[in-house]
Amino acid sequence: MAPRILLARHGQTEWSLSGKHTGRTDVPLLEEGRRGAKLLGERLHRAPHDGLPGAEIRTSPLARARETCELAGFAERASTWDTLMEWDYGAYEGMTPDEIQAVRPGWLIWRDGVPQGESLAEVTSRADEVVAWARSADRDVLVFAHGHILRSIGARWLGLPIDFAARVRLNPTSLSVLGWAYDEPAIESWNDLGHLGS
Repeated sequence: MAPRILLARHGQTEWSLSGKHTGRTDVPLLEEGRRGAKLLGERLHRAPHDGLPGAEIRTSPLARARETCELAGFAERASTWDTLMEWDYGAYEGMTPDEIQAVRPGWLIWRDGVPQGESLAEVTSRADEVVAWARSADRDVLVFAHGHILRSIGARWLGLPIDFAARVRLNPTSLSVLGWAYDEPAIESWNDLGHLGS
């Protein structure tokens, strides 16, 4: 069996709702985020996933990801992994894109990075570590983490530079699956919100 990686983004928070860059700040889930996490868990425990028996599960240590993992019903099987933490946004932590554009017109994180935070190379290295781990054995893996690091993992799974991630949205409580097509890394599904209903 060719290993796949299932990416679960944490549920909605006050900062994700307002568009603030939420790196290492431990912002709790909103009630909407808790509800979404439970619905995601219900989906992952139904066919075709059936609770992902045999899958290895890891979560970012940040509370919003750990709580999403717990509410989805995977806490007892999950281990925390610092590599899955969100991008360290440095001086831009807690700022919205509009606020950053006001001080740095034309800024794009995937091209320009952040001052006093993680570099593009450092984020790439962490994403590569996750991809290598996911491919290291014949089993699926499920990770609970954050928007920018999961988008970076998606780009690196495909063998692309992380600036590709600028072109793929990832909503809170979404589910994405990275797998294979004709022996090449491929996206099976991306930013799937079907479990949330209308």
